[in-house]
Amino acid sequence: MPKRRLAASRKLRPVAVGCALLVALAGCAGSGARALDADDRPVVLATFTVIADMASVVAGDAVRVEALIKPGAEIHGYEPTPSDLVRASNADLILDNGMGLEGWFEQFLASIDVPHAELTAGVDPVAIATGHYEGEPNPHAWMSPVASEAYVHAIVAALSELAPANAGAFEANGREYIGELRAITANLRASVAALPPASRVLVTCEGAFSYLARDAGLEEAYLWAVNSDNEGTPQQIAATVRLVEQKAVPTVFCESTVNDAVQRQLARQTGAAFGGPLYVDSLSSADGPVPTHLDLLRHDVDVILDGLSDG
Repeated sequence: MPKRRLAASRKLRPVAVGCALLVALAGCAGSGARALDADDRPVVLATFTVIADMASVVAGDAVRVEALIKPGAEIHGYEPTPSDLVRASNADLILDNGMGLEGWFEQFLASIDVPHAELTAGVDPVAIATGHYEGEPNPHAWMSPVASEAYVHAIVAALSELAPANAGAFEANGREYIGELRAITANLRASVAALPPASRVLVTCEGAFSYLARDAGLEEAYLWAVNSDNEGTPQQIAATVRLVEQKAVPTVFCESTVNDAVQRQLARQTGAAFGGPLYVDSLSSADGPVPTHLDLLRHDVDVILDGLSDG
C-alpha cells in the first residue's frame, strides 16, 4: 500500500486564499459556487484527465471528481489560470501525479490551502536515461497497468480518508479496477512473449513508455525523454536511427500531443512503418478513441503489439 500524502480531511470552508490573493486575479469569482451548488458531495480535483478518470471509477457516486486540464491538453508545460486557482480553492482534495510531471504544481499548491495526495508515492520509479532530466524519476507510471495498481491503492486511501463512510465502496471499486489492469497486463506479457526477440523494441517520440516497457519485457528507445525536451537533439535522433536500423525495428510510434514530423522522417529513412497515434498525457473526449484510462491502456497496447507483430 502506498504511503499516504494527504493532510487531515476537512469540512467545506470559504476560499482559504479568499479575496486576499484572488481578487486581483479573478475577483473571487466562484468563491460562492459551492454554496449555491445543490450537489453537496466532496469535490476532488485531479490535475489531468487520466487520474481524474481513475479517481472517478474508484469514487463511484460518492464523490464528485473533476479534472483541472481539459481532454487533449498536454500536462508538462501547462500554465494554471486564475480560474484554476478558484476551482482548486473550492475543492476538498487535490490529486496530483507527482514525480515532477506537473512542474507548475508546487507553486500552484502554495497559493491555496487544500489537502492533496501524490499518486505515485507507492510506485517503483524508473529513472530517465537521457536528456536534461537524466537520473530523475520518469513520471509516466500510469502508462503501465502494473504501476497503475499503485495509483489505485493511493486513490482508495485518499478517498477513504476524505469520505470514510464510503471506504468499503472505494475498496470494492479499487479491487475491480485492479482486476481490469491485471487482465491487460496478462494479455500484454503473453503477446510480447510470442513476438520474435528482435521485434521486442518499442521506439516512441517521448520516453513515456518506460514503465510499460519494463513490465512487458520490451527494450525502449525514444527521440526525447519528456516533452519539454522539444524534438530531441541531433545525437538522440541519430542514436535512435542506428538502433532502428541495427535491430530492424518494424514499426516506430509517436504520441497524440506532440509533433510527429521527426519520427515520420525517421521511419522513411529506416524503412520502418509509422504507427500510432499513442495516447499518453490526456484522454480523448467521450466519443473519442480513449475516453478512459483503461481504454487508453488497451488502445496503446493493441497499437504497439500490432506494430511490432509486423516484423
